[in-house]
Amino acid sequence: MSDLLMFTGTECVHCHEMEPLVERLEQEENVKVDRMEVWHNAKNAEILQSLDKGFCGGIPFFYNKNTKKWICGSTSYENLKKWAMGK
Repeated sequence: MSDLLMFTGTECVHCHEMEPLVERLEQEENVKVDRMEVWHNAKNAEILQSLDKGFCGGIPFFYNKNTKKWICGSTSYENLKKWAMGK
């Protein structure tokens, strides 16, 4: 499993909007972001709750296991890259 997590929902419009940016990040920075579906997967939803701790309360939710930093909701490519690179 990657250290970069994206919690997503199958029918989540904002999650789908972020997907091209995540794919670009993976290609340009040679990183892997693990997508974890939470609307239809109770185990992934539990992991999301344990990492979110009530700060965001929604998806997409990005979590970097190395830095313990997160992003709530949609964001710019620049912010996504900083998060992934630990900045």
